[in-house]
Amino acid sequence: MDTTRDEKKLLRYTYLLCLACFFNLAVIKQPFDKGAMVMAVVTCLLIGYSYFVIRRFFSDGDKYIFVFSSILSVIGMVMLYRINMAVSIKQIIFFAVGVTGFILIVVLTPDTTGFSKYKYIYLVFTIIFMSLGTLHGTEINGSKNWVSFGGFSFQPSEFGKITLVAYLAADLKDYKNFKNLIVPGLVVMVCLGFMVIQRDLGSALIFFGIAVTMLYIATSKFKYVITCFLLAAAGSYMSYKMFNHVRTRVLIWKNPWPYANDKSYQIVQSMFSISSGGLTGTGLGLGHPEFVPINTTDFIFAGLCEELGILMGFAVVIMYFLLFYRCIRAAVYCSDEFSRLLAVGYSTMIACQVLVIVGGVMNAIPLTGVTLPLVSYGGSSMLITFFSLGIIQKISEEGR
Repeated sequence: MDTTRDEKKLLRYTYLLCLACFFNLAVIKQPFDKGAMVMAVVTCLLIGYSYFVIRRFFSDGDKYIFVFSSILSVIGMVMLYRINMAVSIKQIIFFAVGVTGFILIVVLTPDTTGFSKYKYIYLVFTIIFMSLGTLHGTEINGSKNWVSFGGFSFQPSEFGKITLVAYLAADLKDYKNFKNLIVPGLVVMVCLGFMVIQRDLGSALIFFGIAVTMLYIATSKFKYVITCFLLAAAGSYMSYKMFNHVRTRVLIWKNPWPYANDKSYQIVQSMFSISSGGLTGTGLGLGHPEFVPINTTDFIFAGLCEELGILMGFAVVIMYFLLFYRCIRAAVYCSDEFSRLLAVGYSTMIACQVLVIVGGVMNAIPLTGVTLPLVSYGGSSMLITFFSLGIIQKISEEGR
């Protein structure tokens, strides 16, 4: 079935959303903010040119992966421009680099099937990335997961996600019996241990979700999944007893109100922000997202719900679901086991990250500091997400 017409229609709606939102931000400022319209035009040109290249030279793959990711990126850049203009300018640069990486992966990378032989290279890089925060990290917002080199800061665990998924896919593709699970199981446990030491509980949850999902897809053994959850429950209980920051997160999750001016200030302000927006929001540019701490990264979803409404919040979650569906669809149509596990792993990585941060911001689960993929500010997150989507796009080309 030729879906080009539907894709182009969705792209036109994306351009309209981008232009309308930035025009709204330009109008509410006095004098008229020409910079907002420049941002809108540049964003539309980047999306349009990227789609043209992918559609022109690689017409077989699932282009909805790029379209849905572009819509989420537009929403993120609009909110970032509303909150902090300087941050949004950096974000559009990250977006341009991320999209360029996406295209290069699709255009230049050969079939992913041949990359399974580099299993031990993926393993080495995974251990390096996971341990960097512990050995050389700087503590920011309570987590020691940032590393600085020459004035440039990044989260090595973000890059560790890429190599961990690649390693697990290369190792689990040859699964025959329980003995084949011992080494990858130990690798995952070491990675989770580093994340707990670094107080990066969000990444720990994401890594666990990735590992369990890939384990089930590779083995089809539900008993292994049950065993993993039992081990995770035991590990969580031990972490709760050993680490004060874990006890604090659970404490404010159970009842944040007694600590509203101290430990749970962030989550309380987030819930106030979401509730003040109601169903339809206060209007873009008319709310007070500045009252919520860390509003360009961890808590951008709260500001989005305040100004655009909880209905827009649901729409964003649905958009992530559609993106996840198209990514998993690529895995379903793929015949190579390594490529299938790779697509499942990267799809799960994005889905788990969304569930962890949205659940934390709304206090449905204990708060963990991770970014909302493609929407929150962050160069590492933007690049890694587009890198992952580029690989899935390539796999969707191979599966047709």
